[in-house]
Amino acid sequence: MNLFYSAKQLASDYKFFQLRQQLAILFCLILAMPLNVSAEIISGRVIAVASGDTITILNSNNIKYKIRLSGIDAPEKAQPYGIASRKSLSDLVNGKEVDVAWIKLEKKHKRAVGKVLLNGVDINLEQIKLGMAWFFLHYQNEQPSQDRIDYENAQISAEDKQIGLWVDKNPTPPWEFRKQGKIN
Repeated sequence: MNLFYSAKQLASDYKFFQLRQQLAILFCLILAMPLNVSAEIISGRVIAVASGDTITILNSNNIKYKIRLSGIDAPEKAQPYGIASRKSLSDLVNGKEVDVAWIKLEKKHKRAVGKVLLNGVDINLEQIKLGMAWFFLHYQNEQPSQDRIDYENAQISAEDKQIGLWVDKNPTPPWEFRKQGKIN
């Protein structure tokens, strides 16, 4: 039994120790990552605004993407503030280059759902701040926790300031409006 390492054995063991240490650090970093890190980015110019929460973008390869803004629900066209909400979103993004961090695809509506960013500004949140959309609680679990907090606080602020649709004392949320079968 040899009690002394050769220089070659020592170097080999040290490299193995370093590799194990690096793998352990990498594993810890992976565990610490939020679950929604896998959001993919679609970039393009906004070519249409269908409503206060739906746009169409055209990317550099001339591919059109219909995008539903995540975390918000805007009034339907036939509702009070439906047209104002669409105009608000159009004023914010129409004709401009945006990035969309999309979180899912809706096959039924043939669209992606995601957060629209204009120069780093969260447009979904802006619609809530302007009183042009509700924070859509039904899908809040699809959002990062900080977005949920920001969106909820923005709605509370818009309500308190009676901005946009919050001028009405008791506006009907779009999901209730749709249940009543009053769409467009």
